[in-house]
Amino acid sequence: MESLLITILVTSVPILLAGTGELIAEKSGVLNLGVEGMMLTGAVAALGSVLIFGNPLAGIFFGALAGILISLIFSFFTIFLMTNQVATGLGLTIFATGLTGLIGEPFVGKTISSLPKIDIIFLSDIPFLGSIFFKHDILFYISILLIIAVHFFLIKSRYGIIIRAVGDNHDSAHSIGYPVKKIRLLCVGFGGMCAGMGGAYIPLVLTPHWSEGMTAGKGWIALALVVFASWLPFRLLLGALIFGGITILQFVGQARGWPFPSQFLNMLPYLVTIIALSIISIKTRSGNTLVPSSLGKPFLENN
Repeated sequence: MESLLITILVTSVPILLAGTGELIAEKSGVLNLGVEGMMLTGAVAALGSVLIFGNPLAGIFFGALAGILISLIFSFFTIFLMTNQVATGLGLTIFATGLTGLIGEPFVGKTISSLPKIDIIFLSDIPFLGSIFFKHDILFYISILLIIAVHFFLIKSRYGIIIRAVGDNHDSAHSIGYPVKKIRLLCVGFGGMCAGMGGAYIPLVLTPHWSEGMTAGKGWIALALVVFASWLPFRLLLGALIFGGITILQFVGQARGWPFPSQFLNMLPYLVTIIALSIISIKTRSGNTLVPSSLGKPFLENN
């Protein structure tokens, strides 16, 4: 039971990191469907940097940096050239999938050292709970601290309120002097950083090697998770744990010989994603939703 809970927590980290970044981007009014591509880019950058520098901590830095750089491509087209955000995000993911496959080709068959575990003094000695919550790697703790910080940032800070104002009505925010494009650029960059770290977590902790498309749809799940959480950070944390548990469920079922086809177990995370999005769609039509009003809409500065 203990090892199962630890596995669920660890599996949830990439989704939580990517979802946290996407939540901030969408709060500013930008819908970035390139999360999967940014995660892949972060994964290959992290693995390559560890092979070069021999330090897993370098993988965190370069994974985050790669996510930021790839997000700048998305920002350039959608924020400044005002291209369609959905089409651009899909194009970015397709582009990143091919690019990372090419870059990662020399890494196939090579393994790297994982991020070291950090025991939190005193807390890690607590029976049962200590080994589950307080004996993890640094990115695990960063992901938890980040979602807490984002919650208070959006609600309590002046800049968080500005981001929400831009996402809810970018024309009104612009009319009172807020630089909408700059704010969205920074938010998308933050989203890219988080997605890059989420992608980096996969080779640094989960599977210490490279395989093409190793994110396996986690970016798409992170996108659905933001909607599932109704753009609320703490719901995002809960949703990440649920989706992480469902992901692990397929491996547990296969290991224990459950009488279900393996294909059915493999599709469970995506089936739940579709159900969640369908429920949210019903709420949206009824007006019961927290979706930012300007989400996905291009901002014309001369309005």
